[in-house]
Amino acid sequence: MPHWLIMPRNFMGLLAHFSFLGSFRINLGNKMDRQSQIRECIEPAVKVAGCELWGIEYLSQGRHATLRIFIEKDEGVQVEDCERVSKQVSAVLDVEDPIQSAYTLEVSSPGADRYLFEKAQYERFLGEQVKVRLRANFDGRRNYSGTLVAVEDDAAVLRVDNEEFVFPIEGIDKAQIVPNFG
Repeated sequence: MPHWLIMPRNFMGLLAHFSFLGSFRINLGNKMDRQSQIRECIEPAVKVAGCELWGIEYLSQGRHATLRIFIEKDEGVQVEDCERVSKQVSAVLDVEDPIQSAYTLEVSSPGADRYLFEKAQYERFLGEQVKVRLRANFDGRRNYSGTLVAVEDDAAVLRVDNEEFVFPIEGIDKAQIVPNFG
């Protein structure tokens, strides 16, 4: 299994700064596979309802789980859109049954403080302030906040203060836009 790493952009070959996360990916695979399976299952239903599937968040807590679906429309998401998508997706999930436990389905707009799920979404929000939580520690921390300055290959480049970091997108647990209302 290939390893991936997170490192400062101006990395000068100091091996002490390598943060190999390959063994962590084994645990992530199940979560990622489940989300991919759910996405494949529901994306056509979201499109039929006239919306774009922005992202999925599946949270399992004990015997109950929450499936959050974020939808997008060019003209903005209305309550009626959420209701229509909820009905379409519920019908598909009842038939396909990809979630074996009890769960709550939540459908909403991504909002101004939206999460970023895919490479194209990172590219769309270049220059924006983002908060990033990594799947594993890098340099003693998991949380970073800065400007999204580039997307290279499958990695996001974040400028934090005056230092740039390259984070593989698959190594990011959550990336969220910090809205600027000014």
